[in-house]
Amino acid sequence: MSYSSSEIRRKSYRSKVSRMMRAITAAPMASAMMGMIMIWMIAMPREVMAGASLSDDEKKEIVYGMYAGYKKKFPAVTDVSPLKAMALMKAGKVVFLDIRTAEEMAVSALPGAISKEAFLLHPAFYHDHIIIGYCTISYRSGKFAEEMAAKGIQIRNLAGGLLAWVLEGGKVYENGAETRRIHVYGKKWNYPPAGYDSVVFRPLERLF
Repeated sequence: MSYSSSEIRRKSYRSKVSRMMRAITAAPMASAMMGMIMIWMIAMPREVMAGASLSDDEKKEIVYGMYAGYKKKFPAVTDVSPLKAMALMKAGKVVFLDIRTAEEMAVSALPGAISKEAFLLHPAFYHDHIIIGYCTISYRSGKFAEEMAAKGIQIRNLAGGLLAWVLEGGKVYENGAETRRIHVYGKKWNYPPAGYDSVVFRPLERLF
């Protein structure tokens, strides 16, 4: 059975609230009241407007600069630029591996991307493809690629992640249809191209 992106987000939200309710029922009254406030504060991922003061070229410079800093955490992982990844995609040689959460993927994803969970079920199935991992800016995917390398599984990392992909002209999809919405995780990474809407997690959502 498949679910729409909105259904996935609702299920994830209900799950988060359920976990919080279990914690609250075991807490003293004061903590319980604080917990209820936290539940009120947590909502579906919210859309935010990206700053219009920066050009796409300036955003690119920021995104690639941030990625260069993150790259120091996994120096042995092989990078693939978005433009190179697009060429490999057109040649039918690549599988995109999305390391993000289901909530993030539900907003949009790269063409034909598979989830980390799906990949880990049958990693050998993709042995004859070039596997390119990504997340918002490819920090999480870089760390995942490093972990997989220790197990003998090679995963390349999309330099600059989803942000660099769309800033370089790549398309993203929601339920098979092209969209101009991307999940940027948090405001720190809110650098989508002009004409795109971005979605972020609220601070408390990152804890669950």
